[in-house]
Amino acid sequence: MTNTLDFASINQELREKHPVEIIRWALSLEKKTIVTTNFGPHEAAILHMTAEQDGKMPVVCVDHGYNTEATYRFAEDLIQRLSLDMHYFTPKVTAKRRATVYGGIPSIDDEAAHDEFTREVKLEPFGRAMSEFAPEVWLTAIRKEQTPFRDSLDIVTQDITTGLIKVAPLFYWTELDLEEYLVEHDLPIEEDYNDPTKVLKDRECGLHVGKA
Repeated sequence: MTNTLDFASINQELREKHPVEIIRWALSLEKKTIVTTNFGPHEAAILHMTAEQDGKMPVVCVDHGYNTEATYRFAEDLIQRLSLDMHYFTPKVTAKRRATVYGGIPSIDDEAAHDEFTREVKLEPFGRAMSEFAPEVWLTAIRKEQTPFRDSLDIVTQDITTGLIKVAPLFYWTELDLEEYLVEHDLPIEEDYNDPTKVLKDRECGLHVGKA
């Protein structure tokens, strides 16, 4: 994919736009587009926004196998309510087998072991998803305030290797903005979400590093 976009100008133009307008801008590129989700606390917002603009857009989720029952129920309810074109990708080793044979989830204090765990349960399945769909545009719910690394990004960035354009419509929204949107549209918040690859709220799971 050839880079013909002026990202500095685009980000300046989109800075004050509502996320729905940013999604419309992304769709105006007329490129193959997907949206990813982890069905975390405020994910109903981006899924509702994208479904309203393009009900046939593929929705990709890497199910690492450690979600709570509440999160799985939350996901199924949203899938049905929004009629999502849902696609799950799972690790090659189940959580039960990992617990029995490999001792479960390694501590983040063992950096090498936890990095390998992250690769196996999230990065490898995500790589398969991206290979299968081969999107040109990737919509994601990452936000500026979430981690120090994400603070260094912007609404629209591009993978320097593949040319994949990543669009974060909610980038400048706060948790309060999201909660107000969810209340306005009678959408749920998933309070029982857990990501074993992050552990700490401000850690990166690896999907977004290097996509600038």
